[in-house]
Amino acid sequence: MSDPDGAELDPPFEIIEPAVWRAPVLFNSPHSGRVYPKEFLASARLDVATLRRSEDSYVDELVAGVVERGHPLMRAHFPRCYVDVNREPYELDPRMFDGRLPSFANTRSMRVAGGLGTVARVVGDAQEIYHQRIPVDDALRRIEGLYKPYHRALRRLLMRAHREFGAAILVDCHSMPSNAGTRDERPRADIVVGDRYGTSCVTAISETLEASLRDLGYVVSRNKPYAGGFITEHYGNPAAGLNAVQVEVNRALYMDERRHELAPSFKRLAADLVAVADRLSDIPIEELRFYRTAAE
Repeated sequence: MSDPDGAELDPPFEIIEPAVWRAPVLFNSPHSGRVYPKEFLASARLDVATLRRSEDSYVDELVAGVVERGHPLMRAHFPRCYVDVNREPYELDPRMFDGRLPSFANTRSMRVAGGLGTVARVVGDAQEIYHQRIPVDDALRRIEGLYKPYHRALRRLLMRAHREFGAAILVDCHSMPSNAGTRDERPRADIVVGDRYGTSCVTAISETLEASLRDLGYVVSRNKPYAGGFITEHYGNPAAGLNAVQVEVNRALYMDERRHELAPSFKRLAADLVAVADRLSDIPIEELRFYRTAAE
């Protein structure tokens, strides 16, 4: 990036590769970035502690053990409230910018309406991020300098796995609050597996994830309340052997949500996720190449 944020976000993301790829399984942590550019903080009305509520905190560390088992890990260093790579490239709210958005911008999605577009307007419980409108050029610079390079790198990584093995599995890793907020205080599942209702990956992947996690003692839900975001939908093409699945981990399993600190249970969960990665690696390549509907 050629702006004041560039030095702070250098590199803006990284890919940690194993010495040898064991299988066509790669992991992505797009929302665990925690480098908050000074210029961004100066424009925000919220402190860092409040902004961090939007992070998938420590998820990159939670799955880092997969690298030693032969799986690459990609992770962002920039925070999702600065630019969110799990959105369309131009999901933007015209109410938050000075200047005219490009004509092709998606200004009417439900995510934009909720303040959670590619450049977010709110964090947490609908708390406004900015003191005032920000220049539209600032948003476009974030998209050009961070969003697009991130997706180019992720696409190359996925295609490399597909080229070398004949199929690929992208595991998109996220975390969720332990409850749904003030309107619904019911406990959530431990882990939610999202496969876009059976359209983003072959059923063998979702079933292996669910069975492996349940065998380890976790309460697992599929597609509720999270079916997978832009990354899962955009990269999942099981008819071509390109499989994408989202994994949402309940933060109460591994951290103190109030203090924003890791809990002693972190190590156990991290080890269990490595074991689950091994189970994914054991799925025969032939089962990853063909689309199978839920009915089959």
